[in-house]
Amino acid sequence: MKTNNIRLVKKLIGVLCIANLLGLVSCSDEWDNHYIPSEANASSLWEGIIAESDLSNFAKVLKATGFDQKLSGSQTYSVFALTNDGLSDSQADSLVSEFLKQKEAGVRENDNTVVRQFIQNHVSMYRHPVSSLTNDSINMMNGKFEVLTSSTIGDQSFVASNQLHSNGVLFKIGRKVQYFPNIFEYLGLDSDLDSVYHFLNSFSTYEFVESASVPGGIVDGQTIYLDSVMILRNKLLNTLGYINNEDSTYWMLAPNNAEWTRLLNEYRPYFNYDNTVLNRDSMQETNVRLAILNGTVFSRTLNPDNAFRDSAISTVAHPYLIRKILGESPYYLYYHPFDNDGIFIGTENLVCSNGMLLKANDFRINKRQTFYQTIKVEGENLASQDTIIDAEQPLVVRDVQSNNTFYDCISNNAFAEIIASNTSDDPNHFPSPTVLYSVQGLLSNVGYDIYVVMAPAQAYDPNASEEDLLPNKVLCTLLYTNQDAKLQQRRLGISTTTPGIVDTLKVASNLKFPTCFFGLAKSNVKLRIQSNVGRNETSIYSTNMRIDCIIFKPNEM
Repeated sequence: MKTNNIRLVKKLIGVLCIANLLGLVSCSDEWDNHYIPSEANASSLWEGIIAESDLSNFAKVLKATGFDQKLSGSQTYSVFALTNDGLSDSQADSLVSEFLKQKEAGVRENDNTVVRQFIQNHVSMYRHPVSSLTNDSINMMNGKFEVLTSSTIGDQSFVASNQLHSNGVLFKIGRKVQYFPNIFEYLGLDSDLDSVYHFLNSFSTYEFVESASVPGGIVDGQTIYLDSVMILRNKLLNTLGYINNEDSTYWMLAPNNAEWTRLLNEYRPYFNYDNTVLNRDSMQETNVRLAILNGTVFSRTLNPDNAFRDSAISTVAHPYLIRKILGESPYYLYYHPFDNDGIFIGTENLVCSNGMLLKANDFRINKRQTFYQTIKVEGENLASQDTIIDAEQPLVVRDVQSNNTFYDCISNNAFAEIIASNTSDDPNHFPSPTVLYSVQGLLSNVGYDIYVVMAPAQAYDPNASEEDLLPNKVLCTLLYTNQDAKLQQRRLGISTTTPGIVDTLKVASNLKFPTCFFGLAKSNVKLRIQSNVGRNETSIYSTNMRIDCIIFKPNEM
């Protein structure tokens, strides 16, 4: 009995499956008949548009901008055409006039506001027919996302829908789809922010996307495309933040044109390159502008509401663990940004499609929070060492163990030891161990206080010899180049250390360099540290040096 029941259930399931399959085939046939163009609607979208008398003004703009050709090709689109009730003859003429004006001025097609804000805001690639169940978000040609339902696109209702053509679907709407600019676009639309926009946009290029383009044949071995799809790329925004991306949410703090000019004038002297640097003027102008904008963009993914009020972390800030490893101050990170003296206070807040643009008439990001940085060179960093003389062997790296009293008191828990060479074979020569460090990234016309941090022998060996427990006496000399790249040399003086402690020697105050080395692969600034112990002073001073780090700190004055 049990077996018969099982057989009966299996038969019923088989019948239901067949019925369902037949139903699916039937539904599929009905769908295809409705949504795939037949001979009756084999005309192109462009032919369908010009055949509708109430779309004549929309057609006028399409033809003037060259979109009649696109909508006549084989690439598929969904067009949400504006009827004459929503686009008058004079409005259409005004759009055409503006398009031609920008075209004559050399504006690229995809940057032309008529194309981007009007035409592409009413056209989406691929077919998007609607049904009673439709509730989707579709991507328009300008990258904007609009909600598509059975009866609306965005906030506009259909006058007509699902008019099928050989290369897409035509809809009619009575009022235009509102264009909602993203942060990048808004910068270009606001005349008070166009200085920022022009700089950012100078890094923009349009990249051909072969997979989305329509090939039309091969001529002389080269593929000819009937419709070429181009996508905006901007290499600067890869670092600064994707403020042109509709898929992400950002805040950007942008100085208005007056503040932009003030900051350029203030920051320009910090980026004065010497006369031998290739393209020195353009390099200066680019880096001055980057100095303003780096640290002004904030991803809301990295700055959720519950943390944003405590600290705003910009897209170029190093994560906490990297800052800890580098011993770096929290640059490009701003505490309590909404407090009375915070960076977001006093701004005009402009809502954009992908976040918020904060227009600053009083730009409150302090240069000491961004590019105006303390430069640190680790003593044990072999790449920074230029020359070592009178040493028994190349520089020795000493690690501070976790059980040592000086653990976490030494930068990066490591230091360099320079051991004097043996002089027993040459009684006429007394060694003066010397090491030369290259210093990268220094700015021009910034007053730096310079420090040499020396480690005690006990940081490596708690049982150090009496000789190693003696203090050091060192002579520091600075080498750098002037505007004509001529080598300059400046003696900074002699300093002595206090044994048994991590001793920070201030060897120069408010010292300014005439030229900038920021962003250069090779720096011409070198600090020479030399043991200055005489033959008769070996019972007082040690000739072995232990260098923790070198610090160039902008003067607080």
